Amino acid sequence: MTDKSSRTITTTALRAAVETYWATADARDWDAFAATLADDLVYELPQTRERIHGKDRYVRFNEEYPGDWHVRIERIVADAEGRQAAARTEFTVGAEEMHAIHFFTFDDRGRITGVTDFWPESYEPPAGREHLVERY
Repeated sequence: MTDKSSRTITTTALRAAVETYWATADARDWDAFAATLADDLVYELPQTRERIHGKDRYVRFNEEYPGDWHVRIERIVADAEGRQAAARTEFTVGAEEMHAIHFFTFDDRGRITGVTDFWPESYEPPAGREHLVERY
């Protein structure tokens, strides 16, 4: 893509996809959330050494995630080639606030094919999600 206007549209579309991803997750609108994802999505959490393969398992992981958390996007950066984006977010759970960084990859239709979340500290994953994740 050498046309600058195409690059701007692509970057804008990637940013919009990440915004929709987070808005639908925060609203617990799991059907709309799933629509942002490719079927073969891979989700990784390096701090817990967990990986999830597939959109359905990842949506279920989020549906079952405990607590009343909320997310605010602080910044989104997208590449000009239309394949990657990164976001910095602030999560609140009650009075606790934490920041995270998320890396996204996309297919040629603008659906998310990969998400890698980096949280401030490593931790052991909570019990009860072994049916959705593999440890590495």
